[in-house]
Amino acid sequence: MKRLGVTPGPFLALAAAWLATRALMLWLLAHSAAPLLGGGSVTREVSRLYFHWYGVLSNGAFPTQDTMWQYPPGAGPVLLAPGALPGLDYLQAFVTLTLVTDALITALLTAVGRRPGRSLMGAALWTGGVPLLLHIPLARYDVQVTALAVLCLLTLGRSPRLGGVFGALGALVKVWPALALLGTPRGRATRTAWAWSVGAGCAALALLAVLFSDPLSFLGEQSGRGVQIESLGGTLLNLARHAGWPGRVRYQYGATELVGPGVRTVAGVSLALTAAAFALLVLWRCKARRWNPATPYDTALAAVLLFTVTSRVISPQYLVWLLGLAAVCLTSRHTSQRPVAVLVLAATALSSLVFPVFYGEVTGGGWAGGLLALARVVLLAVAAVWSFVRLWHSTGPAPGPAVPTSAAGTASAMLRQLRNREPVPAVFRDDC
Repeated sequence: MKRLGVTPGPFLALAAAWLATRALMLWLLAHSAAPLLGGGSVTREVSRLYFHWYGVLSNGAFPTQDTMWQYPPGAGPVLLAPGALPGLDYLQAFVTLTLVTDALITALLTAVGRRPGRSLMGAALWTGGVPLLLHIPLARYDVQVTALAVLCLLTLGRSPRLGGVFGALGALVKVWPALALLGTPRGRATRTAWAWSVGAGCAALALLAVLFSDPLSFLGEQSGRGVQIESLGGTLLNLARHAGWPGRVRYQYGATELVGPGVRTVAGVSLALTAAAFALLVLWRCKARRWNPATPYDTALAAVLLFTVTSRVISPQYLVWLLGLAAVCLTSRHTSQRPVAVLVLAATALSSLVFPVFYGEVTGGGWAGGLLALARVVLLAVAAVWSFVRLWHSTGPAPGPAVPTSAAGTASAMLRQLRNREPVPAVFRDDC
């Protein structure tokens, strides 16, 4: 590293932090039966539900008439993968693969952060942010999905084709990584990335349709979902119980949802807000005039924040997505999302308090749990709005040229610009 002009100190510190925090997460996973850690509910989803689906998928079919199966067909290979590790039970193999994927994300962010004009803050945010969710990331497949989105964003600038392929694969696993392609520069970069994404997605879907029956069975179950108690609408309804709202909590569709008068209306409002968020992103795309190397990263974070906040479901593992995207943003010194990343970290810490630590208070309608959940969704909502506003301003018309006060001042400004300059791939220079 010294030959490259980089001191090994930061890399050793990141490696030590990753090893220490992941060891702590494994310890929490081993003790997840404790009441404050969810009473075993976190690991039960893998050892029972995922393992059940593994058995169905092993027989060449996707789950049908299963209200819990709400995932695109690309989730199938992810859930089958633990079976390829010999000598481990399903939970052990799943956690092992999740840790390997986590290490891959950290290595990618570190490698990108080493480049001239880049930053290791992204790798630091990912390393320190994921453990804020306690042991939950190890027992959900959202780390694997996030890895595909990170790969998509980090390869877009150098190879729009490869970026498009990773985006398509991520979308087949959990839909939202398709949003990583929204910020590609206009012109050839967008046409290439989106064309390869569509082609790769169709090819992968066709292959899954040949290997498994009923690949689109998830669509019927997804449409039946209600309002999860941790969503924005669910949090407000939960607090309304103190004002006399007669609704109640019910476990259905793989989540704790609220049922009662007005729930369908709240679900409809959530869908309308999601449509409005999509319209805002389309408007931004039409109005944007300036692109820099961080624009695709910033766009992905803003888009996923908007879609997360307006969703009928905001499970704690969704914060893994936001941490990964915020980390990619922080690898670039051009990003406009630094303060948003701080809000994402704060919301992540609150998420682990909402579930699993005080989840009994939340579902029971207690004030403490309700206010914690409210603080979490408010932070996410503020982060979403602020992220979009900062994205809009960073890509708007260029400001007018500043009038130099002196030759010395102009030379000093030019030196600062050159010192902080991040190499700009040709794709950004040609299409802006």
